[in-house]
Amino acid sequence: QLQLVESGGGLVQSGGSLGLSCVASGFTLDAYAIGWFRQAPGKEREGVACSSSSGRTTDFGDSLKGRFTIFKDNAKNTVYLQMNSLKPEDTAVYYCARAEHCYGLAERYFGSWGRGTQVTVSS
Repeated sequence: QLQLVESGGGLVQSGGSLGLSCVASGFTLDAYAIGWFRQAPGKEREGVACSSSSGRTTDFGDSLKGRFTIFKDNAKNTVYLQMNSLKPEDTAVYYCARAEHCYGLAERYFGSWGRGTQVTVSS
């Protein structure tokens, strides 16, 4: 069964760090790029970060590079999103999804969405 499952969300204070995981099952992770997206209440979903199929190429949403890093461990079928210097505006549900390539984090190319994990950053 093809599935992506996110975990690691929670409540963190502004300036803190949090690490999210996206575990893939039912397919070979090294054949796909994996993207992280987020959706805050009342806002459209936006791209956060993406790792190519090999893991050698990454892409980030506007202004997130430098605070967020993404690491793809194909051997463990897991993609990690490390978030540092968190701000209240980072509060959102974070999703992972797969695509053949990162496509500049264009959402329309991504599918097999996970159910998401909530990240809340308090001020």
